[in-house]
Amino acid sequence: MPPARRTMKALIFAAGLGERMRPLTDRTPKPLLVAGGKPLIVWHLERLASAGIREVVVNVSWLADRFAPALGDGGRWGLRLHYSHEGATPLETGGGMLHALPLLGDAPFLAINGDIWSDHDLASLPRVPAGDAHLVLVDNPAHHPDGDFALDRHQVRASGADRLTFAGIGVYRPALLADWRDVVGGAPGADASPPRFRLAPLLRAAMDRGAVSGEYHRGAWTDVGTPERLAALDAALAGGR
Repeated sequence: MPPARRTMKALIFAAGLGERMRPLTDRTPKPLLVAGGKPLIVWHLERLASAGIREVVVNVSWLADRFAPALGDGGRWGLRLHYSHEGATPLETGGGMLHALPLLGDAPFLAINGDIWSDHDLASLPRVPAGDAHLVLVDNPAHHPDGDFALDRHQVRASGADRLTFAGIGVYRPALLADWRDVVGGAPGADASPPRFRLAPLLRAAMDRGAVSGEYHRGAWTDVGTPERLAALDAALAGGR
């Protein structure tokens, strides 16, 4: 009888300072801001649970003490929540992912930005990426017209025509971070303890060796980066109820 397949874990990036959302984030971390009657992060937790995820790591920094009272241990969604505390200074996406690895384990995991909203079916994502990462890309919003990466069939390229925007949703192998020092070099914060660095340089290095697959999501997606975008999302979700 074959061994049981391990359930994929997930990471929610929730450690940002939310500076563009001030004054809303003076007392509330951005992922706990409400749209459509529930906090942004709760939309993620519900979708992750529906996708069969059972363990979720939430990385926290700014107003870190607000998360546990709001979310508890995740039991109300059928989840087990773990909090990856980064201290007073967020570790950026790469450093935050590296810091969370002891909680995520050695299997591929799903990661999602805490400050987006999307109707993407997370259950459709590959449980094991073909390479080091599998990214979801979307049409470029008005505030980010040049996009991030190009999608060539199912391969994501660092450059190319018809660039799309990274949705902040992806599946990653821990091996993506194995040589992070070689990639980020002397970037500010890389020599701190714990190290602080962005994930994008590691993704671009993996793209250069053809190790990043991707998909184009045609559905709803919002980068909730300003109070105005939050209000627009809230109105849209309220209208859909």
